Amino acid sequence: MGRSSKDKRDIYYRLAKEEGWRARSAFKLLQLDEEYQLFQGVQRAVDLCAAPGSWSQVLSRKLSNETSEVKIVAVDLQAMAPLPGVIQIQGDITKVSTAHEIIRHFEGQPADLVVCDGAPDVSVQNAPGVIMPYPIFSQALNITTHVLRAGGTFVAKIFRGKDVTLLYSQLKIFFREVTCAKPRSSRNSSIEAFVVCQGYGPPEGYIPNMSNPLLDHCYDVDFNQLEGPNRVIVPFLACGDLSAYDSDKTYPLQLDTGKEYSYVPPNQPPIRPPYQEACFLKKNNLLAKERPPPPVKPPATTASGEDQASSICQGAAIQQLSLSS
Repeated sequence: MGRSSKDKRDIYYRLAKEEGWRARSAFKLLQLDEEYQLFQGVQRAVDLCAAPGSWSQVLSRKLSNETSEVKIVAVDLQAMAPLPGVIQIQGDITKVSTAHEIIRHFEGQPADLVVCDGAPDVSVQNAPGVIMPYPIFSQALNITTHVLRAGGTFVAKIFRGKDVTLLYSQLKIFFREVTCAKPRSSRNSSIEAFVVCQGYGPPEGYIPNMSNPLLDHCYDVDFNQLEGPNRVIVPFLACGDLSAYDSDKTYPLQLDTGKEYSYVPPNQPPIRPPYQEACFLKKNNLLAKERPPPPVKPPATTASGEDQASSICQGAAIQQLSLSS
């Protein structure tokens, strides 16, 4: 019952297994492509923070049909199960050496498309109300400026917050068109969205540099001070129509009449997920139990001023009596 209950609660989780995707996030990239035609004319693509590999799967299936000369490079610190037509780099996107390795696999040519579905571990740290709590987006953009061709496209996850207009304005420095999109498969309850940046063209004289993260609040002090109409309104687009499945709705297990439901296991379980040890400890009841808080001691009662004066007088009288005797 536990297995089928998740299939009822999350229709895209279920469809991902039935269609052979490694994660439900594959539908987000598919729906973004339906709206923006991201894969048109792409021969060299990069997937940053790729594990477990659902976006790399989408790139492999969609681009391999176009031409045999397509090359796809997936980068992640974690190990990832192999995918047909995908070159894997287990490396750090903050290192220049990783950018050089990507270009080497492309035989010296820059990428046409860079995508990134990376996100911080919000279960450990959380900072609501900001664009991106941690520098994953900034790091992804940094390495993108090293490997993306002029006119190329960059797609990445963000978390919408009060400074999203600042993010948009700064991205406009590097891209001709920037749009904030919300795929239908992204839950309405989630503040995640995706920036679709098309027409890469860095400022004249700009030299990519990993040591200076982009999009921090010190990138250009004067620019960050813009207010009112000088800060550009972000174009926001909801991808998909009402005929698509609602990611926040619960569906019956039998979607189609005449087709009986059968449970499908995940397509590719994670190889070595960071939560593996915690799952083992929980399964074997080895997690540290929370200790009950110590009992609160009642505050010590203090004598009133009259009682203190009386005790002092009594003490002095006893001392005087003892001396006279």
